[in-house]
Amino acid sequence: MKNIFNEKIFLFLLILTSGIVYASAQVSFTVDAPRQVIQGNKFQITFVLRNGEGNAFQEPKVEGATKLYGPATSRSYSSQWVNGVSSSSSSEEYAITYRADKAGKYNIGAAKVSVDGKEYTTKPFALEILPPDKTAGASGGSSGGVQIDNYDSQSAGKQVGANDLFIRINLSKSSAYEQEAVVCTIKLYTKYQISQFMPTLQPSFNGFLIEELPISPSLNNVEHINGQNYMVAELKKCILFPQQSGELTITSGNYDVTIVQFESIRTMFGTMRQPVEKQLTVKSNSQKINIKPLPAPKPASFSGAVGKFSIQSEIKPQVLKTYEAATLSYVVKGQGNIKYLKAPQIQFPAQFDVYDPQNTANASPSGNTVSGTMTFEYTFIPQYVGKYEIPETEFCYFDPATKKYVTLTTPKYDLSVAKGAGSASQSPVPNGGIEQKNSDILHIKTGNLDLQKDHASMVSGFAYWLWYIIPTIVLVIILIYYRKTIKERQNTALMRTKYANKLAKKRLKQAKAYMAAGDNAKFYGELLNAIWGYLSDKLEIPVSELNKENISSVLEGRGISNETVSMLMDLLGKCEFAQYAPELADSSIEEAYNKALDVMNKLETIKRK
Repeated sequence: MKNIFNEKIFLFLLILTSGIVYASAQVSFTVDAPRQVIQGNKFQITFVLRNGEGNAFQEPKVEGATKLYGPATSRSYSSQWVNGVSSSSSSEEYAITYRADKAGKYNIGAAKVSVDGKEYTTKPFALEILPPDKTAGASGGSSGGVQIDNYDSQSAGKQVGANDLFIRINLSKSSAYEQEAVVCTIKLYTKYQISQFMPTLQPSFNGFLIEELPISPSLNNVEHINGQNYMVAELKKCILFPQQSGELTITSGNYDVTIVQFESIRTMFGTMRQPVEKQLTVKSNSQKINIKPLPAPKPASFSGAVGKFSIQSEIKPQVLKTYEAATLSYVVKGQGNIKYLKAPQIQFPAQFDVYDPQNTANASPSGNTVSGTMTFEYTFIPQYVGKYEIPETEFCYFDPATKKYVTLTTPKYDLSVAKGAGSASQSPVPNGGIEQKNSDILHIKTGNLDLQKDHASMVSGFAYWLWYIIPTIVLVIILIYYRKTIKERQNTALMRTKYANKLAKKRLKQAKAYMAAGDNAKFYGELLNAIWGYLSDKLEIPVSELNKENISSVLEGRGISNETVSMLMDLLGKCEFAQYAPELADSSIEEAYNKALDVMNKLETIKRK
């Protein structure tokens, strides 16, 4: 009885908690609608109410379209229990179907709904109704042109016309000034779905500096061009800054494109469409732009800034002391070729130690240009107490909008330098100049220096000709050695014999590792491989033809003592036996390893025929 009572309390608390979570869920009212539709097609607008029960729904007026039916209302609920926390949500949708009647761009107002006496509205949105395709004269044969919303017009085997798929380079301007921002967009226009896309040759932008814009290529937009509707994807978008005047050309690019057509097949369930891929190679257009030179005469303070800018400057700290670093910040703000501005020339007093400016660009693409700031920081150290002046500094830029040069000026700074800790690296002189105190720089001596004139000819001296003779001899020696080395390397057998001992010692390293690990079987196997490989290289005999008989015969023929030959034959026999029965070997592995080294050292006396 007690357990039943506890279960009822638990269920009551669970229902109460769920109700609290549901009540606290945020109510929202949104709209889901297409951005573009084609005239004559049906489309649907759905208004979604979340976490609330709506009443008195009011739909907005949709101009340029006829309402066919709706609103069709549907509701859904969901709840979950995670880590002891209950949550639930609800969704209520109002779906209305329309037919697009008149091409144009329309602003659709807000829908309204009431929840518990409180009114909620959706955000207004824009709808574009595109004209239908003009099929007359289009590619595709007698059945009419290809249409993006009609799979029957995209039948497999149909020839893909130049107006069905193309790539176009578009510029925001047909002419511009040097350093003036120009937006370049490369777009793909297609009436077919794309399954694969691969650039094989990118367009070149010779004569431009490029600022890339972030994009996400996808066929998510529709454009109406020359009476036809196309699915459009941006392949590349960048801001160009021309660096020279004249006619500049953006060359075309090549692309491998795989489109999807549809083949009609008959089945027991009726006619069905099956996708069929078709590979094409598409070449974009090239684009030319006329770049005008900047007007002359250019102001003396102009250093290449083009756009629209403002400037400000500041000195920190305000109180200056000798031998303590200070900073003059020069900040240019605006839009244009701001990332490529040059540091202004500021006239600091000669009594200041000045370091090269630090440039910091904080700019990014914005609209059709680049906006942000460019900061130049000059670090300087006053050396002497006194009053100093940093004069006004001019910054000049060219404004393409007004086609005029604009000169801005930073204020003059009157500086008072107080005494600080430390000592000067330079000392003043009465005339206001600076006297250098570096010990390695001496004054120019004047007066009679007892100089002598020597008219002896250098060419007649032997030392002069040594500068030519010695390098010539060294060069000849290098050439002789180089030719000898090349000749030896071309002789494969000679190189194998020459480096046989070196390679054998490398092979013995692995045997030594097995010896240290106490793995006798692998040790003898690796030792045997090292000896056979060494003999093959040294005696110029392929490994497949090596045996004890021909090894013994070759060694005796080359003057190797019988004692050394016997030692080698004995070593080979013990290694072959110990490889398969290491526990029965009559000598230690260390003794075998040392004997192998001894034999190889003795065989190094062999000279190649």
